[in-house]
Amino acid sequence: MDEQDMTTSFEVRQIATTIHGRYLVDAAAGEGAPLLIGFHGYGENAERHLEKLQKIPGAERWLLCAVQGLHRFYNTRTGDVLASWMTSQDRERAIVDNIRYLKAVVTEVHERYRPGERTVVAGFSQGVAMAYRAATSGCVDPCHGLIALAGDVPPEVRSSALPEFPPVLLGRGTADEWYSEEKMDKDLAVLADLGADVTACVFDGGHDWTPEFYAAAGAFLARVDGLAPVGGASG
Repeated sequence: MDEQDMTTSFEVRQIATTIHGRYLVDAAAGEGAPLLIGFHGYGENAERHLEKLQKIPGAERWLLCAVQGLHRFYNTRTGDVLASWMTSQDRERAIVDNIRYLKAVVTEVHERYRPGERTVVAGFSQGVAMAYRAATSGCVDPCHGLIALAGDVPPEVRSSALPEFPPVLLGRGTADEWYSEEKMDKDLAVLADLGADVTACVFDGGHDWTPEFYAAAGAFLARVDGLAPVGGASG
């Protein structure tokens, strides 16, 4: 058998299995508090993302939930356990798995912590796509707001048939080479077509959270919850 035959004489099959996910909850705000669900970026974890959510002005008013991607790996330099949401391989099936996972998380959080009626989803980098999926797949229904930092609208959300798209805070650093100005402009056009009320925050910085974006996120959460803003939004 030559090399060509060896590389083409197999079948690719998929099989469903059970895998345990992991999420963190800061329930200090107590029962009845509005719920903020966050999704980390590639190579991060739930602990790191929860720390980001906790830094948002006014976050102490919210029940905070940081969901960790199902696919874990080691940082080979530090030994830290990090995670990813998916790769391009078997992407459609990974989306189904992630949505099923998120629905289970949301159900358990509501049963255990009994948050109030308001729910906002937030994503950073690779986690932005998960935030959009959470808002449009029925996992969070209704979704009252979406915070998207340094990540673009995934293709399947661009044809969303939601009767009313939630308000969006869209953030980008001027030095962010991954989430470029061109990508943000395309997302603004997509969100306009979907009828979303978008607040854009363009700030000095790179592919990361900054004080300016924290302030914008705090003002956005306050607006969604009908409270007086803590700090102020800019950009």
